[in-house]
Amino acid sequence: MKARNLILTAALCFAGATLSFADNPNMGTWKLNEAKSKIPAGAPKNTTVVYEAAGDSVKVTTDGTDRDGKPLHTEWTGKFDGKDYPLTGDSNANARSYKQVNDHTLDLTNKMGGKVVATGRVVVSKDGKMRTLHLTGTDSAGKKISSTAVYDKE
Repeated sequence: MKARNLILTAALCFAGATLSFADNPNMGTWKLNEAKSKIPAGAPKNTTVVYEAAGDSVKVTTDGTDRDGKPLHTEWTGKFDGKDYPLTGDSNANARSYKQVNDHTLDLTNKMGGKVVATGRVVVSKDGKMRTLHLTGTDSAGKKISSTAVYDKE
């Protein structure tokens, strides 16, 4: 009986976490709208960004190209709590934090070896169909970068 109650309780907790993520407008697949974006030549470009539930955390996967035009794939799993979590696949950063500002806004910070290399703000439109990322930072060559990427929800 105890085992069944424990399993039922765990299932209900997982379902609750999944439902709370479903209300988050960031969740889903986002495709880059290059016509609306302002990404400087030579800057990395994420063409697809996916936010999905991963237990009680969020997994963010990006696919695109690096500054040399080579394929780029990054993965981050964590919470929108402002704490650093490992980032894989990015030669410029090995940790990222997201902080929930409000229902439609996230602040993000990328770090390499504990040092901030980029900061940004993600804003999802009120209708949930568009996502804008304003990013500023320094690339691996020490050059200042600033970009605005606009994404459409799939």
